[in-house]
Amino acid sequence: MALEGKVAIVTGASRGIGADIARHLGGLGVAVAVAARSEQEPDPRLPGTIHSVVQEIEDAGGRALAVRTNVRYIEDTQALVDATVAEFGRLDILVNNAGITFQGGVEEIPLERLELIWQIDLRAPIVLCRQAIPHMRAGGGGHIINVSSNAARPIGAAPYERPRTGSFIYSAFKAGLNRFNEQLARDLHYDGSRISCNVLSPMGRLKTPGNLYAGRDHGDPLEFEVAEAMAKATAWICEQPPEFSGHVLWDQELCDAQGL
Repeated sequence: MALEGKVAIVTGASRGIGADIARHLGGLGVAVAVAARSEQEPDPRLPGTIHSVVQEIEDAGGRALAVRTNVRYIEDTQALVDATVAEFGRLDILVNNAGITFQGGVEEIPLERLELIWQIDLRAPIVLCRQAIPHMRAGGGGHIINVSSNAARPIGAAPYERPRTGSFIYSAFKAGLNRFNEQLARDLHYDGSRISCNVLSPMGRLKTPGNLYAGRDHGDPLEFEVAEAMAKATAWICEQPPEFSGHVLWDQELCDAQGL
């Protein structure tokens, strides 16, 4: 397999998109550092921890490492990178998947929540790239995938057909992540590091634990979707040469185009 022997970090990987990407990469022979805060299940209907994902990867014959990480803290992300390299000897793939959101407009979201979204959704991917790139460069190259969202699409100008939905600040930070990715891809292309940097987004709202749990009726059961297209698209991107960089890609669209 093309990815056999590679080493990846996947953040937000205790459940949802991150866990599905981690399991898929592990099945392709990638050693995966499974990073997230969850070491215990906060709700019996919200399954998944970093340890359970590692166990699934190992039970399938792969290699994995659970690293409790709160990406809002720079010391945590540095410890994640250090632990990954210490355990597996290299770092080839970084999937910046961890993210949060809160509903509300600019006058409604408390400042402490605004700061938290900034720290997790935009600052953390930037910091992790800074921390991971030297190890990728030392290993001869690598792949960075920044997970974004439909929310980053421009909404255009007035008149508007319907009121705003969702979180204004989540949209702004995901758009910022896309722009950061564009500039980083250009910088890495011209410095000869052989590191690609691409954005990957779901084409629609996936029924992941994070999405459903946040707005659920506490009496309703939770039925989750597997982020199969995100997982397959991630692996395909990591199999491409480093010149394939700077793209904003959509999971199902890419899978359909490549026959995945």
